Amino acid sequence: MDSEDDLLGAHDMDSGEDDFYSGGGSDDDYIESDGDEPDYGFVEEDVDDSLMIASHRSQINYVVLKEEDIRKLQMDDIGRVSMVLSISEAEASILLLHYHWSVSKVHDEWFADEEGVRKAVGILERPVVSAPHGGELTCGICFEPFQREEVVSLACGHPFCSTCWTGYISTTINDGPGCLMLKCPEPSCPAAVGQDMFEKFASKEDKEKYYKYFLRSYIEDNRKMKWCPAPGCENAIEFAAGTSNYDVSCLCSRSFCWNCTEEAHRPVDCHTVAQWIRKNSAESENMNWILANSKPCPKCKRPIEKNHGCMHMTCTPPCKYEFCWLCLNAWTAHGERTGGFYACNRYESAKQEGLYDEAEKRREMAKNSLERYTHYYERWASNQTSRQKAVEDLQKAQLEKLEKLSDIQCTPESQLKFISEAWLQIIECRRVLKWTYAYGYYLPDHDKKQFFEYLQGEAESGLERLHKCVEKELEVFLNAEGPSDDFNHFRTKLTGLTSITKTYFENLVKALENGLADVDTQGTSSKSTSSKSSKTKGSGKGKGSSRNGGSSKSSDGN
Repeated sequence: MDSEDDLLGAHDMDSGEDDFYSGGGSDDDYIESDGDEPDYGFVEEDVDDSLMIASHRSQINYVVLKEEDIRKLQMDDIGRVSMVLSISEAEASILLLHYHWSVSKVHDEWFADEEGVRKAVGILERPVVSAPHGGELTCGICFEPFQREEVVSLACGHPFCSTCWTGYISTTINDGPGCLMLKCPEPSCPAAVGQDMFEKFASKEDKEKYYKYFLRSYIEDNRKMKWCPAPGCENAIEFAAGTSNYDVSCLCSRSFCWNCTEEAHRPVDCHTVAQWIRKNSAESENMNWILANSKPCPKCKRPIEKNHGCMHMTCTPPCKYEFCWLCLNAWTAHGERTGGFYACNRYESAKQEGLYDEAEKRREMAKNSLERYTHYYERWASNQTSRQKAVEDLQKAQLEKLEKLSDIQCTPESQLKFISEAWLQIIECRRVLKWTYAYGYYLPDHDKKQFFEYLQGEAESGLERLHKCVEKELEVFLNAEGPSDDFNHFRTKLTGLTSITKTYFENLVKALENGLADVDTQGTSSKSTSSKSSKTKGSGKGKGSSRNGGSSKSSDGN
């Protein structure tokens, strides 16, 4: 299917916002790009569902840059510096590399102290060595004599033959990006090797490597730009400062946080996400499981898990020590008089005396910690799985179901967009809901936790109703033999559920981004009211006090 790319912003980022949670924006936010201009768009109609998801929720606060866009911006900066400072493009490139591609920084430093900048960067105005007017020159690397026209020098004047220049440049290019800051082969000479020298002496293969390093430096040295972290993707993201929403989406369909480059996780902050990811990959949960579900062999100290059977335990070879699971004493001292195979009187009596309190407390704490972590992790992972399934269902609906439904219900596909919108809402809400479980795991405050769980529960209930409607009830109309009078009712119901679910998640996102501040406000208000009430009871007299305190009024018996 043919499609047109939409332009989401210009290089200066002076475009409006279209927040998924703020109720949408105007059509003016999207400008069709000309054929002569680079395509900065990241929303394409009917191209990729993940891009539609991102456009559905994201603010227009970033620009996706393809390789040709990056190259054009890079050359524009070089040309601007070259024109303003009246220097060659090779020298402008050296300056920009030195000042991390900051045009304003180059201008400020140059006009403040041109001579100092030239010396620091290696752009020399006059040679540091003077060559003889006639005769041969000796190459500074191979020390062979050459005619004057056979040697090449930088602005410093140090002579080197073409063969040595080729070898020197090739070696540094193959050593990595350090070739971008290459200096004269003469030791201690500050003269910088410009792009013109690489053009002249590098092989075709080496030139490709050099220009790749040169291009990548424009992104990697720029604080406003980052590469898309998706494997094999060569697009970059230019981000506009002054916004708290760091979620961006690349043309390759990868959605990620521009700040920490992890997957998109709004409304949860980057610190919480980093903690959660470390916890999921750390060995601490393995140790908690071992502590909660095993005991060390009294002899060899290896951890042993008891998953069923009696209390008689035998350690694995070569230890083979036999002991009681409860009291950890040798099994030879056990029998019918100590409780048999499924109990231990010695353990119970010792427990009553407090001999096992500390060990039991540690084991119980580890078990509770593990159960709590498992609770949140399972729901986090479950919503991720549900989101992936929803993406697949949306793709299937767009490729197969909508066309079939259009034929059965005699309705144009353009009037069935409410189904795609419902799936997009589900996909976005599953992402938000997934990360709320990571947020909840690290939420310590009891009052805030209750409010958080209420908002999360309301949002989740709304999402489940929407998911059930679009997943189950739609099948009735897909399997119908002809148009159904109930289809318009289904349309109204699904559209309403989509809107309600969006509202639930809008409230949830706003609350989390505000740090559940409503709980603090309500708490302060409650304390203030309580304080006023107590003062009224203690000092108020007659009818004057009854106007201020509700409790005083009721006690009058009016």
